Amino acid sequence: MNNYSYIALIPLLPLASFLILGLFGRKYFKTFSGTIGTASLLASTILSLYTAYNYFFIDGKVNGVFQKIIAFKYTWLQFSPNVSIDMGIIIDPISVMMLVVVSFVSLMVHLFSLGYMKGEERFATYYAFLSLFTFSMLGLVLSSNIFQIYMFWELVGVSSFLLIGYYFEKPSAVAAAKKAFIVTRFADLGFLIGILILAFYSGTLDFGMLIEKLTSVQSSEYINITSASFLGASMLTWGLTLVFIGGAGKSAMFPLHIWLPDAMEGPTPVSALIHAATMVVAGVYLVARLFPVFSIDVTALQIVTYVGAFSALLAAIIACTQTDIKRVLAYSTMSQIGYMMFALGVSKYGGENGLGYMASMFHLFTHAFFKSLLFLGAGAVIHLVHSNEMKDMGGLRKLMPITHITFLIACLAIAGIPPFAGFFSKEEILLAAFNSNKIIYGVAVFTSALTAFYMFRLYYNIFWSKEAHVHDAHHGEGTFSMKLPLIILGACALAAGFVPISSLVTTDGAALETHVDIAFSALPVSLAIVGILLATFLYKSENSKPQTIATSLGGLYKAAYKKFYIDEVYLFVTKKIVFNLIGRPAAWVDKNIVDGFMNLLATSTGKISELIKGFQSGKVQNYALYFFGGIIGLAVLFIYLWN
Repeated sequence: MNNYSYIALIPLLPLASFLILGLFGRKYFKTFSGTIGTASLLASTILSLYTAYNYFFIDGKVNGVFQKIIAFKYTWLQFSPNVSIDMGIIIDPISVMMLVVVSFVSLMVHLFSLGYMKGEERFATYYAFLSLFTFSMLGLVLSSNIFQIYMFWELVGVSSFLLIGYYFEKPSAVAAAKKAFIVTRFADLGFLIGILILAFYSGTLDFGMLIEKLTSVQSSEYINITSASFLGASMLTWGLTLVFIGGAGKSAMFPLHIWLPDAMEGPTPVSALIHAATMVVAGVYLVARLFPVFSIDVTALQIVTYVGAFSALLAAIIACTQTDIKRVLAYSTMSQIGYMMFALGVSKYGGENGLGYMASMFHLFTHAFFKSLLFLGAGAVIHLVHSNEMKDMGGLRKLMPITHITFLIACLAIAGIPPFAGFFSKEEILLAAFNSNKIIYGVAVFTSALTAFYMFRLYYNIFWSKEAHVHDAHHGEGTFSMKLPLIILGACALAAGFVPISSLVTTDGAALETHVDIAFSALPVSLAIVGILLATFLYKSENSKPQTIATSLGGLYKAAYKKFYIDEVYLFVTKKIVFNLIGRPAAWVDKNIVDGFMNLLATSTGKISELIKGFQSGKVQNYALYFFGGIIGLAVLFIYLWN
């Protein structure tokens, strides 16, 4: 078996890039910062692909089962003989797959940014932040310890905060960065409590040992965590649900999704990196990493299922009404992550029953390519028209032929049209839902049709609809460094469905062979085509039909356009209830009681010092007088007590 210790270089190279560019970039490497950052990611990507080849095709499979390999382990903090925080590297099908996805998409973003961010004053800082984020995400997917993954989880949050708020001179960008940071912090508090519960009852923080102890029904750890309860639910259910809340925050699941649309304030390549294939799938990866434990708790899996399905449907409906192209893609991301989540929720453990798990990981893999392509294509469009709004676009297919073709490929992929990548992974999810829960299947099929509709609504509004009117079209589609990632990702969106990932990523490590069922695929593909045809009818050419339909829908359309007023509900709860009923009384107590008591102490001390400061006059004769007076007083007291 290969020595996989070289894998430590994959995250360490972006870390080195972050340190070099962060410390010296603006002064010494301002011109070459992008080259340095891109070169480090190219090396990491090559190592990731080499690792994937070795693991999947050389020595990862033993007797038909893919092994979990601990490539590196270092005990950092030892709390007890059984509990320690280790820094380790775990190699298994999902970590290797995520290595490839994160490093490859990050490389495409680094490459695209060479042209997109050219001329920025803080160009070196931008690439330093990109490198920090990539290091954090790679560290997260390689973590072998549940507390180690939490540390990288928080570092991902910090680096995403820096990237979303990159344009810190814009108040909207600062507000978006703070919103993302605060919302995910609340979710991460749940994650931390869930970690403490699982670690307390299992007696370990190591993923392998934790899963082994909590899935063995005969073990004392399993008996203890399932017999202990709070508010009618076992501590296992509470622990897993709280861990899922952390994942739901990072993956923008309802009701913790409100940060995602606002996060579009960051540079568009950042959106491609954070909101396509990396940070937003961290929650899916977390549930998948602990899936053997989730699979034995029906309640926790049902929560994952229904939150995922509702998030997918809600986001798809909202996406049909948005006019900012990046917000459409943001809600599309939320919807697709919902797909991955409910696929995990309807799955069981092992063999054919693990189809949902495999489908979720497969869709995570294919989604990374076509969604990052959509965001980068949107970035190329924004770079040309200097606007995010659909009303400022239209007819760009002739001005942007490469962007047009690659964007169309991505739209067909996400719509689930064969033979594009999204078709294969989405069909596996629908099949898993059909076999497990017909209600979830119905929601999934309807959401799939909506996806095709809103994506081609976006496509036609950008590239067709009306004649192009671009005042500053001298740079066309941008530089070669912007076009090349679009072409590469377009090829991946077309071909990724044929990668035999479906036979590699399974719940128990054993191969699960799948095939396309033409009869089963007929309904979802037909509905997707109907969605595309409807979008073609409404948006291919400029007309009043969309406005007429929006007017006829009245309050329903307005509610969807306003994102069902969920942000307003949060503002009402925080400002009117939390701030008024909790914040203001707490501030009054702090100001009038806590500060008042301290002010009273200070005032009293001052007045007492005024009264006694005469004793410290500095006159020796006065001190002598006080001294002899004290002796006389003590003598009188002694004589009195003696008698």
